[in-house]
Order: sequence, then C-alpha cells, then structure tokens
Amino acid sequence: MAFKVVLATKNPHKVEEILAILGDIPGIEWLTFRDVPFSDVEEVGETLEENAILKATAVARETGLPALAEDTGLEVEALGGAPGVRSARFAGAGKDYRANNEKLLRLLEGVRNRRARFRTVAVLALPDGRTWKAEGVLEGEIAGAPRGEHGFGYDPLFIPEGETRTLAEMPPEEKNEISHRRRALEAMRPILHELSSGKLRL
Repeated sequence: MAFKVVLATKNPHKVEEILAILGDIPGIEWLTFRDVPFSDVEEVGETLEENAILKATAVARETGLPALAEDTGLEVEALGGAPGVRSARFAGAGKDYRANNEKLLRLLEGVRNRRARFRTVAVLALPDGRTWKAEGVLEGEIAGAPRGEHGFGYDPLFIPEGETRTLAEMPPEEKNEISHRRRALEAMRPILHELSSGKLRL
C-alpha cells in the first residue's frame, strides 16, 4: 500500500522540482494541490524554518495526511543576508520574479562583493504534529545581469560556486543535481523511506 504525502505548496515550479528529486521513492504516492485542495498558508514566519513548519503542519492538519513543505531564501552577503525569508516578496506584494531580480540588481549596482547563497529548509509534518527538518545550501554569486531561460525566481542571476553559468542557463536536470533544494530534500529522504516502509507509525 502506498503512503500518500501532500506537497504543501501551490507553486507549480516547486512541485515539478520536488517530484523530479523525490519522485523515485518506492511506496510513496505524492499528492499536489491539484489532487488535494488545501487552504493558502500565510507565510508570517521570521525565518525560513518557521515558514516551512507553518506550511507543513497546517496542510498536514487540514488534509489528515503527511505533508512536505519547504521554504527557500536567497541570502546576499553585501545586503546583510537579504532578501532572505522575504525573497519571494522582495519587490513588494504581488510583484513577479522579474521585479525581484531588478530590485536586487539595483541594490548591488557598483557593489564588488557579489557573494550569495541559496538556502532551503524542508519540513515533513504528520497530522499528529510531529515534524522533521532538513536544510540545503548552495554557495555562489550574483551575476551582473539575468542570463538563461530555465528555472524560476532568482535562477537567472545566481551563479553556483565553481560555475560560469547561472542556474537558469543549466538544463533542469542539471540544476536539480546540485541545487539547494535537492540537498535539503535528499537529507529528508531517510525519514521518507521510514514512512514508506512502515517503520514510522502514523
């Protein structure tokens, strides 16, 4: 019998990446917002960890199923770690990825230190309130202008350490091999195997 696990996000780009990374775990049937309706969760946490826990626990409680959530932030050294937890809303509520990228480039105009990192915190929550957390980090720097047609968010501006290409210049499968999201989700894999094998009691 397959265990059903809900992906606690309504971002189709994130759903696609999570399924590409964890979709091969035997015994788990992944459900998305298209399969199981759940309410929007307001991301009012002050950290990535708080937001991931908020989303996972709320969706697990509402659906009665295990839920996997993640929150990701871009932390730019010269900006004191901003945009960080506010990465998705950096340019203001309702603004798109392009507006966020444009604001970031404006703030870094003339700045020589372009060091940055992507950080993802993933949380698995059970309906009874138990949670597990994992983190993934990808170091790199901010490009001078957007490059590439793949990915989403800040991918056109982020050059991983040891690379000359931005994440958006990499094919999706190549990005998913090295990404911050993959590192967090792979760290979550052992507990998901325990769930699918029945070692972890619901």
